[in-house]
Amino acid sequence: MSTLQSVRGRAAALAALITVGAVCAGDAVARSFPFGPHTRSVNDLGNQFVPFHAHLWDLLHGRADGGVLLNWQSGYGTSFLPDLGTYLTSPYSMLVALFPRDRIDLAVYVVTLLKMATAAAAMAWLLLTLRKDKEGRWWMAAVLGGSYALCGWSVVEASYNPMWMDGLVAFPVLCLAGEWARTARRPVLGPLLVAVAWIANFYTAYMATIGAALVLVVQLLLAEQSARDRIRVLLRAARTVLLGIALAGPVLIPVFLGSKHAYPGWTKEFAPAGWADVFARTLPATYSFFTPAVFIGGGALLLAAALAFNGAVPRRERFVWTGLAVATLLSLQWAPTHLVWHVFATPNGSPYRQTFVFAGIVVIAAWTGISYEWPGWRALLGGGAVVALIALTASTSELVTTWTFPLFAAGLAAVAGGLLLARRGRFAVLAAVLLSGALIGQAAATIAYADRQKLGRLDDYPPWGEAHDERAAAVAKADGWPRYRTDVGRDQITGNDPILLGGQGGGYYSSHTPDVLTRTMAALGAGWTSNGRSVQSLDNPVTDAIFSVGARVRTAPGEDPEVTRAAATPPLVTVRPAGPEATYNWNPFRNQELLLGSDVYGDPVDGTCPVGTEVFLWAPNYTGKARLGDGPWVTLRGGQPKRRAALTSLGTVNSPGEKAGYSKDPRRTTLGCLDHAELTAAVDRLKRTGAVSVDVTDSGVRAELPPGATGRAVIAAPRIAGWSCNGKPADSYQGLVSVPLDGRTTSVDCSFRPPGLKAGAAMGTAGALALALIALLPRLRARMGRGTASGTRTGANATLSAEKAGEPAGQTH
Repeated sequence: MSTLQSVRGRAAALAALITVGAVCAGDAVARSFPFGPHTRSVNDLGNQFVPFHAHLWDLLHGRADGGVLLNWQSGYGTSFLPDLGTYLTSPYSMLVALFPRDRIDLAVYVVTLLKMATAAAAMAWLLLTLRKDKEGRWWMAAVLGGSYALCGWSVVEASYNPMWMDGLVAFPVLCLAGEWARTARRPVLGPLLVAVAWIANFYTAYMATIGAALVLVVQLLLAEQSARDRIRVLLRAARTVLLGIALAGPVLIPVFLGSKHAYPGWTKEFAPAGWADVFARTLPATYSFFTPAVFIGGGALLLAAALAFNGAVPRRERFVWTGLAVATLLSLQWAPTHLVWHVFATPNGSPYRQTFVFAGIVVIAAWTGISYEWPGWRALLGGGAVVALIALTASTSELVTTWTFPLFAAGLAAVAGGLLLARRGRFAVLAAVLLSGALIGQAAATIAYADRQKLGRLDDYPPWGEAHDERAAAVAKADGWPRYRTDVGRDQITGNDPILLGGQGGGYYSSHTPDVLTRTMAALGAGWTSNGRSVQSLDNPVTDAIFSVGARVRTAPGEDPEVTRAAATPPLVTVRPAGPEATYNWNPFRNQELLLGSDVYGDPVDGTCPVGTEVFLWAPNYTGKARLGDGPWVTLRGGQPKRRAALTSLGTVNSPGEKAGYSKDPRRTTLGCLDHAELTAAVDRLKRTGAVSVDVTDSGVRAELPPGATGRAVIAAPRIAGWSCNGKPADSYQGLVSVPLDGRTTSVDCSFRPPGLKAGAAMGTAGALALALIALLPRLRARMGRGTASGTRTGANATLSAEKAGEPAGQTH
């Protein structure tokens, strides 16, 4: 190993150590998992990432219902490759397989830590690559690498969106690929790194690619090169990116099309944050969801601000790097550039997801200054004045806390002292301790403050515990797939309980929740949150019959989970009569009957249902409580479009005249009176005419039908894009997969292939062939060169022999 590589390795290791130490210290101070009783699973971390990593664990251990293409456990059958490509294709995700399944929360925490540590290490490596002659300041590269990985965006926002952490890693890695393009090195490794970044998380990789392109353009502007050479570099860089994206095609295209087929979430117009709040977020111990988390620690901030005043740095370089940092900050606040950063769509949630790129550019600017010379008094005073102006403007923001300025001032004093000691040259160890200590202290305080704030402002979910064990055990004991489905229940721990706890339920929450699933389940009376992206299971015997749910777990507060089994359950594939397909309307009772094929609900008379019927309430916009007569209260949470209350049972009518009562005046409500005898008869008919055998695979289903079956076979799964049956695209029957029958067909063979998989595979193959050609070109050229040289030597020897024989050259035989 060369000296430079050894120095880079030390810097990378120290940067990773600083990062891990700060994160663990902050979580320990907040007494957050795994260092205390407070959960860290807030928002999408507990609702999406932990359950999806649990499903990955099941896949890797051969315990999942479904495979890479099709997830049979969620939403009664959904496409899994888009979810895999969005949430789980980071190389680090595979590490969850090494943990026990009931420690999945710890596994996700460790994966997140490793991503942050890798980002710190990659940034430290990049900085020493940009200035190879500054190995003696490797420890400062490590501190700045830690500053980047511990930026506010990372520790406050991406910490509960672990897929974003892949973008944090991608930025310095893609900058390295840009450096290789600039120096015409590693033509194969560069595209491979781009491919890994885009596969890990295309969304933040897109932002990181823009940032790396900006860094490369600045390097070309500062280099003493001709215009032709600069164009060649840009072409090499473009080739690197395009080849990498092509290699990622088998994941990227299905993910893209999965988003196209998803139920539309909510949209919001971008509104820039106030500058006082923006500057406040550069300081420690601040929190806000709709402002850019631009904290990078006092050291990096002071050094970046001091760059413009550092006379040791060439003027052009000073102002180009400073200008890039300022321009990037302004681009966060301007609507047109905001859209460019976010793939031309304002995101659902935080509108500053590109902030990590700004943090990386600021850190590179900070390194640019000290790579020439440690800042002296003039540079420190100039940078200090800029920082003081930032702090003065921030002082008017409500985001500033009582701890913000004391932490900021103490950290800044330690940084200034460390820099002055480093300039003297004999106190490097003490300077390193001051600078890294200031960063760790400020970052840990910011993490601890954010941990507490997130618990108070965001939805939170408990880590795996006794309640999880009990429900998972109940589901496993009742499981009878594929003879029937087992639903983990309406009383949710997360929006993705089926993949977290087991079974094959209707609950599902993803960025790729299919439009057809949400609309079909909504027509049947299902509830939702997250503006329709989080579909909830329906606790209803009619829909249980429709979707072949034979066992259901119910959990009452303070009681053990109870498994309720249906007396009879139709098979997964049933046969329905032919005829024109009707359309759903607003009434879920009529829609359920339409899909079931039988009338099972009666209408209430004077607000009451007959004795012996079960009363269901449909009040999607009602938030409050309801009950039947003097029965127990049932809570509903509605309010579309954000939330939708599910069709809810109020109980069975035991005496004439029992009416529904409400805790407050509801909006529009509808009651349905379910006749269980009629439902039992309907189920018997579906069983009698349904499939005699069903075989389910990781990517499809095959069923044997009764002889002479006519009409249409219906699979109890949403007709999402990608289904084909008997060699043709599958039909849809009221939103479910169906196949026309002609009386001669005795089997149904349906398979699922996510849209875009074939095109993505072709794209990836083309990219792999192009990359292979690039790898082989040097060998082919070398071989051709050896052949030419050999031919030249042979011709020369022949001429010499002819001359010795007294013959004219060129006349040998």
